[in-house]
Amino acid sequence: MDLDLLQRKVAEIIGVTEPSVWNWEHGTEPELQYNQSIIKFLSYITFDCPDDTVGRLGWFKRTMGMNLDCLGEAMGRGPEQLSDWLSGRHYPLKKNRNKIELFLERQEMFFF
Repeated sequence: MDLDLLQRKVAEIIGVTEPSVWNWEHGTEPELQYNQSIIKFLSYITFDCPDDTVGRLGWFKRTMGMNLDCLGEAMGRGPEQLSDWLSGRHYPLKKNRNKIELFLERQEMFFF
């Protein structure tokens, strides 16, 4: 509304249907693959980045619009292991937390 754009135009810019924009405005969470387009359109990230290692990894995944397979490929990890970490079923050992931190630091050079 601040930009005086109709839902139709916003949908066109982001690459979705007009009902998708309506749904998002009424509380439906966008699908991951649209997060980057939404962030680019808004010029900011609408969700906070946690301070903990696993939380930051989940934030990165969400911000980049990645599914577990894509994130696993980028990190050289299996999607099942990432799912366990991100869901809280398992907490990564210190060695793995250090690898996650290193991965996130390398991504920050290109992302921010």
